[in-house]
Amino acid sequence: MIQSSELRQDLVSGDWIVIAPGRANRSGKFKNILSRKPALLKGCVFENVETASLKKPILTYKDGKEWSLQIIENKFPAFTHHDVCSVFKKTGPYTVTDGVGHHDLVVTRDHHKDFPSLHKERANQVFEAFRDRYLTLLEDPCLAYISIFHNWGPSAGASVYHPHYQIISIPVVPPDIQHSLEGSRRFFKKQKACVHCAMIAWELRTKKRVIFQNEGAVAVAPFFSRAPFEVRVFPKPHLPYFENSYDHQIEYVVEALQESLRRVKRNLNDPDYNFFIHTAPLIERSRYINYHWHVEVIPKLSIFAGFELSTGLEINPVDPDLAAAILRKKK
Repeated sequence: MIQSSELRQDLVSGDWIVIAPGRANRSGKFKNILSRKPALLKGCVFENVETASLKKPILTYKDGKEWSLQIIENKFPAFTHHDVCSVFKKTGPYTVTDGVGHHDLVVTRDHHKDFPSLHKERANQVFEAFRDRYLTLLEDPCLAYISIFHNWGPSAGASVYHPHYQIISIPVVPPDIQHSLEGSRRFFKKQKACVHCAMIAWELRTKKRVIFQNEGAVAVAPFFSRAPFEVRVFPKPHLPYFENSYDHQIEYVVEALQESLRRVKRNLNDPDYNFFIHTAPLIERSRYINYHWHVEVIPKLSIFAGFELSTGLEINPVDPDLAAAILRKKK
């Protein structure tokens, strides 16, 4: 483990990050940014999902007669569907386009069970719902990328306590995804190999930053972690497209993600967090077959301040080796 600050370059994007273990000695380290309080069941907007959206559910999954999961349109969408695609146009020196897309919510039944608390069948169902909706949205020619993510807790951006997940489909490829895609292509062009597969092989060989693994997936603390206790979960086989993953491949990833989040919850005093899927985009499909889909987890334990905002360089006060050692603890 390192003793002094070190600049590390993201093997995929090429961006630099700072690992600064000396910063971890500051008072108040790793406390939750905001206090998360369970909301009352009575009055929860997601207890009656039909009132939470302006339209009928898109998909409903049942457990006997009762629903266990529903996909609904967001009542307050960031992107909305239209009969025509976005048109890119110039306004002076600027390029603009309409926010044409979809903004859906995936709502699970239990008011108090966050993702790591779900029974494995219910957790698998969440990811199966992601995939089912993704496959439907593939038919929309107006879309370029589908973002799937979960905000847990107020400091992670969750405005409603009841566990829910979001699927936002947009007409452009986002910059963070573009950096990852292009970095993967550059590595493949030079090394004739998938950059994520190379990372997985190295981490499994050295074992320093492996948090959990099973037959088909591995969870690691990235060598170039941008945030304290960041976790990435990869399927072990090379899979560019999340939506093309088989059930058993998704189940391996879900198990690794649930186990990682349980250890974050147990060993870090239950912080808020975000997790999200990175996958190849909907456009130029053959261009990104070298990509490797995965899930990223960011516990909310730090806040970007002046240096990060002014330079784009994130300062992580926790050595990823130490983060992995802490998260490997089962109790």
